[in-house]
Amino acid sequence: MLVGVIAIYRTCGTLDFQALALGRASLQPGQQVWLFAAFLAAFAVKVPMFPVHTWLPNAHTEAPTAGSVILAGILLKMGAYGFLRVSIPILPHGVQFFLKPMLIISAAAIVYGAYVTLVQTDVKRLIAFSSVSHMGFVTLGIFTLNRSGVEGAVLQMVNHGIVSAALFLCVGMIYERTHTREIKDYGGVAKTAPVYSTFLAVFCLAAAGTPGLNSFVGEFLIIGGAFQTRAWLGAMAVWGVALGTTYIIWLYYRVVMGKMNPALEGLKLELNAREVATLAPLALLALYLGLHPEYVLAYLRTPIARLLGAGVAP
Repeated sequence: MLVGVIAIYRTCGTLDFQALALGRASLQPGQQVWLFAAFLAAFAVKVPMFPVHTWLPNAHTEAPTAGSVILAGILLKMGAYGFLRVSIPILPHGVQFFLKPMLIISAAAIVYGAYVTLVQTDVKRLIAFSSVSHMGFVTLGIFTLNRSGVEGAVLQMVNHGIVSAALFLCVGMIYERTHTREIKDYGGVAKTAPVYSTFLAVFCLAAAGTPGLNSFVGEFLIIGGAFQTRAWLGAMAVWGVALGTTYIIWLYYRVVMGKMNPALEGLKLELNAREVATLAPLALLALYLGLHPEYVLAYLRTPIARLLGAGVAP
């Protein structure tokens, strides 16, 4: 990324976003291709996109709860922001050159990430791998280069930040009591921690894209944009949603439902007032944005129309 920034400055004499977007004729198509590749190397790792995603599960597993919340809730979105802020407005020829590979990689991330998530035995690694699939939706929406897809991608960045942060908080709260993240060590948590189980249910349903909760509208817009671009992209996205519902509901069933693990008996698993106060605003946001997505979408329409009207869309 630094090499790309230096190259832009040496070529154009400025790093002003607006000046570069309006005066991009000074960047030749061949230069834009190389610059897009340079920024892609940085943004793809940051998202992270398949196949440079392998650092993320390890980072989440080793990080404390607060680190995982910040990483999933905020920092992963910086890569997608870079595509929207730098690549699309400043490097349109580079975008067109790499468009098909970016769409294919994004679709692969959705399905591959979901399949890998299905076989995880560590609850924190499961949520981490699910982020690979969910961020695949974001990059797929961005590179559809149509209004539905890009609006859905930005909305989904907000939604994923809420839901993934909440899920990592839920994992951290139960881990503090049990000192294990292995899914097989849980079971029957609903019997002793109904409040915790209710919050976890809300966030799992939100992550699965349930209508009425926040992720539904973002995924719906992205899938619509994908079908406008290529029918097979939309089909891959729909399959990713189906797989996502499978792994997140299966996780909830194994942790909360069924027979209680004898090792958990006698432990105080229920949330305290401080933890409820931490999760309640996130649950309310998930519900509010699910019922009123226009609250976010209203802010997106003008800048996205300007972005797509700048000659980037095919």
